[in-house]
Parts: sequence; C-alpha cells; structure tokens
Amino acid sequence: MRVVFAGTPHVAVPTLQAIVDAGHEVTAVLTQPDAPGRRGRQLIPSPIKGAAEELGLTVLTPERASSPEVVEQIKALDADVAAVVAYGQILRPDLLAATRHGWVNLHFSVLPAWRGAAPVQRAIMAGDDLTGASTFLLDEGVDTGPVIGTLTEPIRATDTAGELLERLAGLGAPLMVNSLEALVAGYAAPIPQSTDGVSHAPKITREDAYVVWDRPAHIVDRQIRGVTPAPGAWTTLPDASVAKLGPVTPVDAPASVPGQLRLDGERVLVGTGTTPVALSWIAPAGRKAMDAAAWWRGARLGESAQLGEA
Repeated sequence: MRVVFAGTPHVAVPTLQAIVDAGHEVTAVLTQPDAPGRRGRQLIPSPIKGAAEELGLTVLTPERASSPEVVEQIKALDADVAAVVAYGQILRPDLLAATRHGWVNLHFSVLPAWRGAAPVQRAIMAGDDLTGASTFLLDEGVDTGPVIGTLTEPIRATDTAGELLERLAGLGAPLMVNSLEALVAGYAAPIPQSTDGVSHAPKITREDAYVVWDRPAHIVDRQIRGVTPAPGAWTTLPDASVAKLGPVTPVDAPASVPGQLRLDGERVLVGTGTTPVALSWIAPAGRKAMDAAAWWRGARLGESAQLGEA
C-alpha cells in the first residue's frame, strides 16, 4: 500500500511509525514549514519532519498544501491513500482527490463529539468521563466526514491534556493502520456521522487558560488540566505580574475567598467558589517552575495575599 502521510506535532509520530512498521510504503510526508523557536533566532523543524528524516522518507513542507503545484506533486506519487494526524492546514477538494481512496484523518474524540482543533482539551474541561479516537474520510467540512473506525478511552481524574493526548496517540496509531488497510482492500464501510451529539472544540486561547478563581473547585481543576501543558494555565500574582500554574488538587478544607492564598502545612491552598485547591507548582514570569511551597516561602506573602483579580 502506497501512503502519503500528513502531520506536524509529536502526537502524529506514533501513527507514522506504525504505518512504516506495518510494511507500507510512505511515498511522502507533508508537514508544516519550520517555525521560529521561542527566541525567534532559528527555525525549528516539526516533530514529524524529524521523525520522517530519521526514517529516510521524503518530506514536503509547503506553505499551502492545497496549492496547484503541491496537488500535482501528490498526484504524481500515485498513492493509494493518505493518512492525516494533526497536520494543521485545511485540505481542499483538489488535494483530497489526489489519491485513489481519499484522505483518512485520525481525530482524538469519538465523533461527532468535539469536532475541531482541541477535542482532548475541551473534553477534559467539560468533565467528560470518556473520550477516544476516530478515523474518518476527510471532506469539505470540519471533522464531518464518514467514520471508518473508533475506539474509546476513559478520562482519568488526574489526566492533563498532554497525558491524555499522548495516550490516545499511541492507541490511535493501530486504529489508523487498520482503517487504511480496510479502505484500500475494499472492506471498510465508512458510516455518515450522526446529527445528534455534535459538539465543537475550538482552539484553546490564552483567555481560556486564565484561571477564574470564583468558579467551583472541580471546574478550576478541569480547566487547569485541560490547558496543561499548552498553552498553560495562568493567573496574576499580588504584585500584578503573571505566573503559570501546574495542575491543582481539590481539597476538603474550609472555604476561603476566591483566589486567596494560605499555607496549610506543606500545602499552598487557593480559595475558589467552593472549597480550596492545592497548588502543585508555579512559574512566575521569567522564572522556572518551582514547588508551590518553596515559592510561598520565598515570596513571603501575607495570609491575605490573593491570586487573580481582586
């Protein structure tokens, strides 16, 4: 089977590796162009580009994958099918028609739930108990194509988006291989998505990651886990500077003013709209993450100190 692969981040690597390990020929790998590093001084290749080059595969990094010249390149590869995992570009009809059996996307939800850019993050933030992965044929909609296969996976009480996404990436890789093989062999039966149960998962913004302390403790917990590690939960400190926060733990302790800090033994507690939460780590602007208790001792804040807007 001749396969074109399109993907960009680390979570796409297990699927690329699984396709190669299954003995299929990857005719080319599409990935996003090299991006500036944090300081903007050098260009950093995507994780998929690095993995593809290690495997000795041809890598294409077009600015616009659906441009006429790229479409012609893909047609010339004479591929049976294409596999897509978090590529990061909208693929137009001309490109979708450039392989014999279309383009199969691995999406990290059980469709039609959580269509969009951030299904794992939104599922955690919504308090879902169960998620999963789906393979489907790309069409002109956003995650609307007919589904080939699905799997389910529980969301654990302490899962961050990063942890859950990594787990789904590993579980989804064999699902993709099986789906590609079934489609090309002619025994897959893609099923149109139901119009019931549709939900949307827009990209996580910086505003989504700002902690609103007067929400209930379980909502604060879900929000922070849902934006960890990226873009990362954040709040303001008593001096109005910004700090990033690690996951928190709701605790059975007397309620306090939302955002108010207090030391409870070795735990640094923050008030919410219900009971407090215990901080794990904190990273004030320009500094590395540190244990919350160590930060508290160094900051020498009073008991009335408060995170967030007063």
